[in-house]
Amino acid sequence: MSLEFLIERWGEPTVAAVGGLVIGLLFGAMAQRSRFCLRSAVIEFSEGRLGPKMAVWLLAFGAAVALTQALVLSGAADLSQARQLAPRASLSGAVLGGLLVGSGMILTRGCPSRLLVLSANGNLRALLSGLVFAVVAQASLRGALAPAREALAELWVIEGEARTHLLDLLGLDPRAGLATGLLALLVATAVGLSHRIRPWAWIGGAGVGVAVAAAWWFTAGLAAASFEPVTVKSISFSGPSADVLMLFLAPSTQSIDFDVGLVPGVFLGSFAAAFLAHELKLEGFKDGQSMRRYIAGAAMMGFGAMLAGGCAVGAGVSGGAVFATSAWLALTAMWVGAGITHWVVDRMRAPVSALSYAAR
Repeated sequence: MSLEFLIERWGEPTVAAVGGLVIGLLFGAMAQRSRFCLRSAVIEFSEGRLGPKMAVWLLAFGAAVALTQALVLSGAADLSQARQLAPRASLSGAVLGGLLVGSGMILTRGCPSRLLVLSANGNLRALLSGLVFAVVAQASLRGALAPAREALAELWVIEGEARTHLLDLLGLDPRAGLATGLLALLVATAVGLSHRIRPWAWIGGAGVGVAVAAAWWFTAGLAAASFEPVTVKSISFSGPSADVLMLFLAPSTQSIDFDVGLVPGVFLGSFAAAFLAHELKLEGFKDGQSMRRYIAGAAMMGFGAMLAGGCAVGAGVSGGAVFATSAWLALTAMWVGAGITHWVVDRMRAPVSALSYAAR
């Protein structure tokens, strides 16, 4: 059944929302079962280890990059109009926003996608942090924080498609993108085998990457089949979280689209996976100090993700998969910000074993 037929029968907004819901279900289930988490991978790396958390993240990243680039090279998806590849990009936003997102995800013990996954499992800390993240993201996009975000984003801007696409900027053959993804998968396989990671880590990690590539394929197909302009995008949690928040606060001002289906899909997918695995569990804050830590981290991520053009998944994985220059810079800044914050806030103040920081 073609997308043209579905659009003609049900309308583009409905098809987009349902597609987002289905892809979100896949992402949520796979992320929950694999414990996919950039924060955990950064902690392992900053402590000089390539462990199971790094293996899962590299599986997701490698699969997303390899499959997305395969879609581009085969002509199955035209991603030239992707938001991350716009002919004007903010590098100051990528750096400053990436640092804020990286620091924030250490304070909240999870990036925005991880918070959504944990919320569905009964983690009230993640639920409150996710709500704060969405509120600040909305304020940064269209509210009181928007002027500050725009001013910081204008500090360092590049223009021209040859500069905003990393492969073009480096003068590399398009096949280098596919090779990069395959290399990441090779490293992930080596690390995973050396640590004998569990089957669901293999399946879930790769499944997260498949969901990212599937979103690129779906929205590109939707854009090609629709008579109305459709943004070519993949999985992200900054803009979509803000959109879902506004859907509840002001339904008449928010239309349904891919993003509106994505966030509930991730929540439901994670809930279903946790339910089937008997992993649903209510968890709250230990004390007021930890609550302040989570709220501060969530606010940093909300502003930082909007400044950087995406969260750890939206910029780091989805944007990285299409080789957007700003996305790779933002991802690097996230690693740096998270690594520094981990050592300053956690390691130096309260040295503990790395196992106590495993993603919960």
